[in-house]
Amino acid sequence: MARAWTLTALLVLPLAGCGLIDTGGSAAAAASAAAQQAQQARQAEQQVRQGISAATQEAADQRAAAEQDAR
Repeated sequence: MARAWTLTALLVLPLAGCGLIDTGGSAAAAASAAAQQAQQARQAEQQVRQGISAATQEAADQRAAAEQDAR
C-alpha cells in the first residue's frame, strides 16, 4: 500500500509543479460548462418548437373560425 502511495506521489507531484493538474481541472470545468450550454440550448430549442406549434394551432383555429363565420 505504501508503495502505491509513493508511486502515485512520484507521478503526481511533478505534474503539479508544471501546472498540468491545473490544466486538467480547467479542461474539466470547460467541458462541464459546454455540456451545460448544450443542455440550455436543447431546452431553448424545445421551447421554440412548442411556441411554433402553439402558434400554428392558433392560426388553424382562427382560419377554421373565419371559414365558419363566412358560411
